[in-house]
Amino acid sequence: MLRRQIALLSLSAIALASTVAWSASDDHDKGHSDSHAEAVRTATPIKHLVVIFNENVSYDHYFATYPHAANPTGEPSFTAAAGTPSGNGLSGALLTDNPNATNPANGTGATNPFRLDRSQAATADQNHAYTAEEQAYDNGAADLFPKYTGRGSSGGAGAFGTNGQVMGYYDGNTVTALWNYAQHNAMSDNAYTSTYGPSTPGALEVIAGQTNGMKPILTTKKPSVPGSYYVNDGQGSFTMINDVDPAYDVCSSKTDQALMTGKNIGDLLNARDISWGGFMGGFNLQTTNANGTTNCQRSTFSTVVGAATGDYIPHHNWFQYYASTSNPQHLRPSSVKAIGHSYDPHSKTLDPANHQYDIDDFFAAVRAGNFPSVSFLKAPAYQDGHAGYSDPLDEQVFVVKVLNFLQQQREWRDTAVIVTWDDSDGWYDHAYALPTSASFDSVADQLNGNGICGSGTAPAGLNGKPVNGRCGPGTRIPFLVISPWAKRNHIDHTLIDQSSVVRFIEDNWLDGERIGGGSFDASAGSVMGMFDFNRRDEEHGESAKLYLDPNTGVPVDSEAGI
Repeated sequence: MLRRQIALLSLSAIALASTVAWSASDDHDKGHSDSHAEAVRTATPIKHLVVIFNENVSYDHYFATYPHAANPTGEPSFTAAAGTPSGNGLSGALLTDNPNATNPANGTGATNPFRLDRSQAATADQNHAYTAEEQAYDNGAADLFPKYTGRGSSGGAGAFGTNGQVMGYYDGNTVTALWNYAQHNAMSDNAYTSTYGPSTPGALEVIAGQTNGMKPILTTKKPSVPGSYYVNDGQGSFTMINDVDPAYDVCSSKTDQALMTGKNIGDLLNARDISWGGFMGGFNLQTTNANGTTNCQRSTFSTVVGAATGDYIPHHNWFQYYASTSNPQHLRPSSVKAIGHSYDPHSKTLDPANHQYDIDDFFAAVRAGNFPSVSFLKAPAYQDGHAGYSDPLDEQVFVVKVLNFLQQQREWRDTAVIVTWDDSDGWYDHAYALPTSASFDSVADQLNGNGICGSGTAPAGLNGKPVNGRCGPGTRIPFLVISPWAKRNHIDHTLIDQSSVVRFIEDNWLDGERIGGGSFDASAGSVMGMFDFNRRDEEHGESAKLYLDPNTGVPVDSEAGI
């Protein structure tokens, strides 16, 4: 802790002694804001990036038939505008003669993909472990999802009550807001998790591009055994492949914890005195919810799921795995103006929150004119979309709340919002990606045979040598860019992964500086194909705003109609 404080105090001194260059684009209204973020030199007109990082959805699970919705009576409707492109979804034989329906190894769960109705928003949590996802893809055949990742829950139609539930997908009558955002902005149909596996690896990839260099602190697991959350990397260290709580968090499990020894994007932003923050639902332990819950036990009841779940989930918190960017005791920021900064701008002292905040702090900071340059947002758990305890309808309320709020701010003109997910939850997605980073752990890797995932040399780890446990790309996930600068009604086909978010931050704010240590940021595809930075000012002002009803996801006439 002392070492971190000394480092941050040094950064504060550097920041106070330095000046930040102004390089707004020619068509930018320089009187638009006086915030710190506006003054920072960027490579594009984007001065604020907001990453809404949701939970556990494959591309096909939400966009299988985009832009064609069933539109049954009584559900929010979606009718695509003329010329709306179709993504790489499900059609033809994939819908009527799918290999998961014809493979007898799937047993009673063998089924074609089927539409999940809005009334089926609450589903089982599918198996989304590193090894199970590899097995489901079955050497590229993508035909063993019910057997390896499928789980069912009671009720519903079709295969809903069997492990064939994993083949279900929603359309624009349930994930209506996301389909509307896609139609008016840009999305990718070629975005993947950086590696196979569940939430924690995905959370690390989107801020660091690296899951190697993990150290178990408390552990009941052993590496390279079924069900473990880490493997021997082959170089005397470990790679994380499944979920485990962070060592630097008072709310973490008292039996299994781990830390990461490399750098993340927060370290690079701190070195340049660029404001940023991780904003997590339930992080403020001083808050008491309406149901009387507080501290690490804060919870919220979802009427859709029919149960309450804890607001804060430690193994989803990106930055708590690193000593340099953690806030172990969930200390509160010294002021609203300090949010996003390493030091309090008034007292010039180290801010105790160390860039880690509650989701409520994001809204407070933006309202106060202190909109960070880079913000990572995670909803309270019941709204994060994770099957089993959350759902697409609760998730929609959160996403729309954030977007409606941001579009009312002066800074919207130079803001970009990325909406993406940490993993696929094991939900079926037909788009298999040939691994570009291989792994050969004798137990965990099962994609191309026992102990094999991909071919060639494994990717470099934290110390520059080939390591196991980083096989990817993994599973396909949705990825949307919502911004006045986003291309309109556009689907981009560039191969990208979670670490492409890191790369965009580096390219826009850090002159292309990379994290190093084997981070995937160096090889990640670019998201720039989803932007158009050549439009005139009047083309990305009020006309770029899309206000939606948070419950139905359908457009409302204006801000006044929210």
